[in-house]
Amino acid sequence: MKKFKKILFLALMVAALSCLFCQPAFAISEEEVQAQVDAVGKEAVSGNVLIWFMCAIGFLKVSQKIDSFMASLGVNVGHTGGSMLAEAMIAAKGIGGFKNFSSHHFGGGRSSSSTHVNASGGGGRGGAGFGAGFASGGLAGVIKRNVTNNAVKTATTPSDAKPSGLGGLVGGAAGGVGGHIYSSSVSKGGNFANNVIGSVATGNITQMGTITGEKAVEALHSYMGHTALGPGAENIPTYQNVEIGGGRITGTEVTPEHPEGIAFGMYHADQYVAPEGQYTTVHAADGTAWYKQYAVDAVDKTPYMAPDGSIAYNESIVKKLPPTPKRKDKI
Repeated sequence: MKKFKKILFLALMVAALSCLFCQPAFAISEEEVQAQVDAVGKEAVSGNVLIWFMCAIGFLKVSQKIDSFMASLGVNVGHTGGSMLAEAMIAAKGIGGFKNFSSHHFGGGRSSSSTHVNASGGGGRGGAGFGAGFASGGLAGVIKRNVTNNAVKTATTPSDAKPSGLGGLVGGAAGGVGGHIYSSSVSKGGNFANNVIGSVATGNITQMGTITGEKAVEALHSYMGHTALGPGAENIPTYQNVEIGGGRITGTEVTPEHPEGIAFGMYHADQYVAPEGQYTTVHAADGTAWYKQYAVDAVDKTPYMAPDGSIAYNESIVKKLPPTPKRKDKI
């Protein structure tokens, strides 16, 4: 009888808590959210939502303890939670959803643009700072920076790199939660991945690293807006030997016009002066402007020893990139 009373008490307590927390959640409306945003500001509301997500994870953990206790009494219970990684990913997904909701409904949102080509060499407009905006301070800021750092590590770590130790499992080549978010975003040409790629492309190589190999090819397609067009898009070039970082993007571009491939170089317009010779200005998905040049015909001289002992040269026409333009910070 005493055992039955304990079970009944726990069941009533769980039911009461469920009613207490579910009713306010079902009663909230978009107008109330708008009013709250107008009253205290978007940043405060964003921080509050994050705190509620953390409380939700804590509630799941408490529920697991209650379930374990009830199971020890012989009562069949359901599973109320999984690993902390899975729960953190759910929370991150919810935060991303709220960010998109607030961007579209409360202002401040900006859709990504696809590649645009200008025939002249105009100056570039820089993209918005990746770390600015949503949940930039406090605990939310720490979590966001950690997710961003893991995403950058995932992008700049070669595909064949092997994780080592516990760090490799949590935040190394696997990239943790940020790595999973980046991998999912880059496969769809999403804003999160494009902002990460842009931060590496325009960042300092010694601090940010570079994106190379197959990851760089995938990243460039996303960054130039090709991936967002969908699998059926036409006139999409293919890339080889791509390297992204330090304000430059280099590689080989294969198109119907150049089926054998042609070398290209792209230089961030805010970091480099306009290059010499013919070039175009293209815009990446994050809005940043890049000077783009292709390899041009050049004379290649190979020295050899002539029969009379003099130095002679074999000359041939090859494709070479023009000289790299000067960086603005070194003029």
